[in-house]
Amino acid sequence: MLHLTTGRVGCLLSKQAVVALTSSGARMSSHGHHEVSDSVDMSQPMYWDRLDTPLPDRPWKDVLDSTDKSLKQKEKGPWTALSKEEKIALYRLKFNHTYPEMKRPSHEWKTVIGGMFIFFGITGLVVFWQGHYVYPPQPHTFGEEWQAKQIQRMLDMRINPIEGFSAQWDYKNKQWK
Repeated sequence: MLHLTTGRVGCLLSKQAVVALTSSGARMSSHGHHEVSDSVDMSQPMYWDRLDTPLPDRPWKDVLDSTDKSLKQKEKGPWTALSKEEKIALYRLKFNHTYPEMKRPSHEWKTVIGGMFIFFGITGLVVFWQGHYVYPPQPHTFGEEWQAKQIQRMLDMRINPIEGFSAQWDYKNKQWK
């Protein structure tokens, strides 16, 4: 009885040791090592280029250099004093893409169609391989000669003569009606 209790205690201690080692290892590998994976703080406002959301939560460029800061100061004055390039640069500070750029079709459909063709091709090769190497040959009853004999046998036995198979056969002229 004492041996059984000692075994149970040993089992419980070994489970706790495994949990402690794995959880501390996970804590050690994730603590202070940001080069492994960066997590995005979803509580902060994010920038989205979306057609259904014309004004994102934050501007495209958060950190402004000296030229951008001077341009932002010029923005506070009259807009007639700004050139077309400066207006475009101000727009690019706030937004990454214009609506026509967002509506421009992507070529992602080519990748999707290519992936589908690759999938169908591999599937076809697997089916061909199975038909050639895995499945047994077709039984002799699938042959045309065997099926002709079977039809003649059914006609000779007058199988379902009212509405079925034999009803379509003209027994006097020996042909199908």
